[in-house]
Amino acid sequence: MSVAGGQADCVDLYQRPGKDRLARLTPARTREAAVGLLDLGQDAPGCELIRLGTRNLLTESAMNASLAQLLVHLDASPQAVQRLEAARQLGQALGAAVTALYAVTPRFVELPFAPEIGPGIAVALREIDDELKQRAHAAFDQLLATPGIGMAWAEIPDDPIMAAFAQQALYADLLVLGQYGPSSASSSGVPSDFAENVMALSGKPALILPYAGLPPGAIGAIGETVVIAWKPAREAAHAVSAAMPLLKRAKRVVILSWSGADERIEGSRLDLNGYLGLHGVEATWQPQGEEPEALGELLLSRASDIGADLLVMGCYGHSRVREWVLGGTSRTVLQSMTLPVLMAH
Repeated sequence: MSVAGGQADCVDLYQRPGKDRLARLTPARTREAAVGLLDLGQDAPGCELIRLGTRNLLTESAMNASLAQLLVHLDASPQAVQRLEAARQLGQALGAAVTALYAVTPRFVELPFAPEIGPGIAVALREIDDELKQRAHAAFDQLLATPGIGMAWAEIPDDPIMAAFAQQALYADLLVLGQYGPSSASSSGVPSDFAENVMALSGKPALILPYAGLPPGAIGAIGETVVIAWKPAREAAHAVSAAMPLLKRAKRVVILSWSGADERIEGSRLDLNGYLGLHGVEATWQPQGEEPEALGELLLSRASDIGADLLVMGCYGHSRVREWVLGGTSRTVLQSMTLPVLMAH
């Protein structure tokens, strides 16, 4: 929902910019509507109003919440092309803008200091970096030439790439990143802890695709069967909120929980099922008992048994001097994932 200026000291309310107008209200009554104090089924004095029954703008906005900006990480690997395809299809489905940000550590930066490394070697390494970037840009252009929504290209020219990428992530609703691939560690130019550090630095959720890739046709099916790994913690709650546009489109949502008993509340208690229901999401709850030691492996196994094509979970860890240390479950999932994972710290 957006608010645009109108005539006679009124404002027009739209569900989406440029779409059908919902109502025209005075600024004061707009604020009342936004917090649910004004029933839009009543006439607004001196203003034209389209009747909407008893719905209020807060509910309407929540039900139509979506992702407006996706930011996908590009490098010169084949996996980056699949990330770009996934981001584009997701952007197409949700009406979101897609920006591809090329971020690779320059090869000269990764070399140890040695007096014998002269300017000639530096120039040669720069040429290799330029060639890899041109390859990534060519893949971007090739995909852009196929039917689908437009995308924007951007690049980070210098190191450090994580801080720059995290800063750009502040202006996106969802990041599309890749699982670290050990086999390409020496040539990718992407730090092994890139995904978790970008999430920690930016606070933004990320859809992470497995390094092994997805089978043909699987990209378009991401989010049809979703498993939520739930525990009553802010990381999991953030992940669920970030995944809501996908959850609302899912054919099946299953909640797996190994958490203990909730805090005692008297009266009308809030819970995850009720929260999802208010957003129009029907979910099946499968309590799993006490949390085991090897939760990461068990979580991936249960997701596979269910046939999930998306896992939603919190990214847990703690900060240490100059580094971010993952919790055991998050580390296991990021190392062994075979399906897309939407994570949030």
